[in-house]
Amino acid sequence: MARKKRRFKRWIILIILALMLGGGYHRWKQEKSKERPITVQTEKVARRDIVESVVATGRIQPVTRVVINPEVAGEIVELPVKEGQKVTAGDLLVKIREDDYRANRNLSEASYQGSLSNLKRSKASRDQAKDDFDRKEGLYTSKLISEAEYSAAKSAWEMADASYESAQHAVSQAKASLERADEDLKKTRIVAPIDGTVVQLRSEKGERVVGTSLMAGTEMMTVAQLDQMEARVEVGEVDVVLIEIGQKVRLEADAFRDDAFTGVVSEIANASNNASMSNAAASVSSQQATKFEVKIRVNEKAGFRPGMSVTAYIETRAVENVLAVPSQSVTTRALQGKDANADDENPEQKEREKKEKKVDELVFLVEGDRAKRQSVESGIRDDYYIEIKSGLEEGQDVVTGSYRAIHTDLADGKLVDVQGSDKATP
Repeated sequence: MARKKRRFKRWIILIILALMLGGGYHRWKQEKSKERPITVQTEKVARRDIVESVVATGRIQPVTRVVINPEVAGEIVELPVKEGQKVTAGDLLVKIREDDYRANRNLSEASYQGSLSNLKRSKASRDQAKDDFDRKEGLYTSKLISEAEYSAAKSAWEMADASYESAQHAVSQAKASLERADEDLKKTRIVAPIDGTVVQLRSEKGERVVGTSLMAGTEMMTVAQLDQMEARVEVGEVDVVLIEIGQKVRLEADAFRDDAFTGVVSEIANASNNASMSNAAASVSSQQATKFEVKIRVNEKAGFRPGMSVTAYIETRAVENVLAVPSQSVTTRALQGKDANADDENPEQKEREKKEKKVDELVFLVEGDRAKRQSVESGIRDDYYIEIKSGLEEGQDVVTGSYRAIHTDLADGKLVDVQGSDKATP
């Protein structure tokens, strides 16, 4: 009897445990099947002015800048300027030792004078030979001299005439040498070509420099006009086609963080920076992005110095009072494309359709507690907002975050929990 009671109790306990486990599993299954909302943030669709910009970085440089290179080689004996000094056109910048060039000039002068004397002798000899030939020609006509004597006189005159012509060429050559010697002597004095400031000085007094007639020459200094500055920035090949002469530019200089500057596009390079490279150099830089130099004239006169870094925001396009949403709100989803006119019986056509993909540009709206997928057509964008050409109306709530929700989690009809939303039109 006692054994039956114990067995009965065990069955009761097992049944109770089974019921408890079954109830827990049922509650777990219900909890699991319950839809969890996706946390999102929203903002209202509003009208804004949008300015699209191309961002580029570069350096500040003077508009007018002259690098001073000597045309003749030698030792610097005078260097009356220093870096940062203002100069006027015609001021002496450098004087190179002129001893050798003056000696060469004197030698060329002596050679020129000698050629003039030789020309006079040649002219006298030619005139004498001409007179002798004319006299003997008359005698030969009167049959008073032989043909041999006549021929000898003619040859003597022709030789004297040729000698005179050679002397003339020698004079011209000597004169050219003298003029070149004079010019080289003048080039030992280098004067300022423009009014400006010595922004960079690379040479010292007593240093020997190489002239540009021999090779590239020594860069001794740079003179620039600092009253007109420009930003020289590098723009990628995708963006350079959007840039035009005269476009407005907003400039930010690292050296003047609290100041804002403006400018205008003044010049756009026709060739990329590496277009003139050799084949070897071009192959090395082939993995780098192709850049084009764009020059921007700075409107303000500030304390810029050549070489200062600058960031340029070039305004390429602008629209006013258009519907706009935050840029992060717009995403894309790939869809299988299908040609409405395709032949279903053509296997090649069907295979091609499977491979074709169309990209749907869209945003997610919030209607009640559900997300609604909405296809849109976008336009230009600035740093924060993007123009919406079609698909939305002013005042609608569009999802602005999170990134994962917009690009991965959200789908049409998904339950959402709106948090931290900006319900007021900004």
